Amino acid sequence: MDRSPETEARAHLTRRWFFQECGVGLGTAALASLLGAETSRAASPLPSPDLADPLTPKAPHFAPKAKRVIFLFQAGAPSHLDLFDDKPALRKFDGTLPPAELLKGYRAAFINPSSTLLAPKFKFARHGQSGAELSELLPHLGEVVDDVAIVKSMVTDAFNHAPAQIFMNTGSQQFGRPSMGSWATYGLGSEGRDLPGFVVFSTGSKGTSGGAANYGCGFLPTVHQGVPFRGQGDPVLYLSNPPGVDREIQRASIDAVQALNRQHLGAVGDPEIATRINAFELAYRMQSAAPDLMNLAGESAETLAMYGAEPGKSSYANACLLARRLVERGTRFVQVFHEAWDHHGGLTSGLKDQCARTDKASAALVKDLKRRGLLDDTLVIWGGEFGRTPMVQGGNDGRDHHPNAFTMWLAGGGIKPGITLGKTDDLGFNAAEDKVHVHDLHATILHLLGFDHTRLTHRFQGRDFRLTDVSGEVVTKLLA
Repeated sequence: MDRSPETEARAHLTRRWFFQECGVGLGTAALASLLGAETSRAASPLPSPDLADPLTPKAPHFAPKAKRVIFLFQAGAPSHLDLFDDKPALRKFDGTLPPAELLKGYRAAFINPSSTLLAPKFKFARHGQSGAELSELLPHLGEVVDDVAIVKSMVTDAFNHAPAQIFMNTGSQQFGRPSMGSWATYGLGSEGRDLPGFVVFSTGSKGTSGGAANYGCGFLPTVHQGVPFRGQGDPVLYLSNPPGVDREIQRASIDAVQALNRQHLGAVGDPEIATRINAFELAYRMQSAAPDLMNLAGESAETLAMYGAEPGKSSYANACLLARRLVERGTRFVQVFHEAWDHHGGLTSGLKDQCARTDKASAALVKDLKRRGLLDDTLVIWGGEFGRTPMVQGGNDGRDHHPNAFTMWLAGGGIKPGITLGKTDDLGFNAAEDKVHVHDLHATILHLLGFDHTRLTHRFQGRDFRLTDVSGEVVTKLLA
């Protein structure tokens, strides 16, 4: 973000601490004299509201269309060719070799690029007034297709899971960069005071290939990292008090520790101390708020059935419903990681299984937000880290990783509904029209949140970093 008075004050306090704690003898006195006027202006123990509470709501660069984000991340990479992007040419040339010129310079993850072409495994039909074409495996998405924008021309830079997942979530293939949710809370703070500003669920058969780097805060203060919630029981381990510790004892203990933390914060200005203060207070408040959040018994039978959610059970459906409950309570960014789509073999049965687990709840989330008046300012994103090859892997029932083209969909939060953006070539191999790079997606998301992506920056190791690195253009065709 632009260098602000608060940032300068924080930097000044760090220098002040150095001179106070590390200086010796007459040198200290001389430096104190030289810095006297400046020091007197920074004598306040809490120079910035951001240090007192780093998640205080903040104004973006301009009026936002979206106030919050729910990212349904389909880790492992769903096959765009079997779900969204029907290719008659693939059916026609099934079992034949792809054109040699198409494969020039192409690098596959596992297969020989000259493997034979594989036809789509399922039937497609058009849905809604928009006439969007979807696989027979996505009947529930078909019911809300006029509320979503489908992007068929996504491209990425990575073709293996971990780097591609980290790239989709942080804008870099390297570990240690802040995730989208972290940038969102860094720029906007959080409207909820009793729950984290950035919450993460994991519902697949395993954790993400990129691990915690997918929702980490990188070099931003750690208050901005994603907080993993469990799908059943206490959402965070050890949230409940141990035997013998009641609320009064706990409050007195926290007050004593916080007094020391605030004293140290006033002297040093280290944002990590502010993170510690916030963590203590948030954990205390969550002991009341979190059980209420997780209790789905208060939802109507009709709502539970619409999602396919079952109280007390961990599932993708429950996570989608909890995502709605979180944004209702002011959480800024919710991400559901569903790592289950890596179909190098068993493509047919695998897609049937995962669509049965996810299609109903994904569509229900859009319906539910809309009927509650939340969809207009809540951005919903669905998609994985890349696509799958038009060529076969695993006998005749699998596809390899493919970065050249894949599909995502978005809804609400300023997105133009009922459109399909972009096209791929006849074989679904390359994005051929309205190409949308991952950096472009990130620029568009930040734009909807009210930010010029080139100005939402953080200085680290002498350089201003941003989510979009040095690239990215807002995809204006997606904007309502």
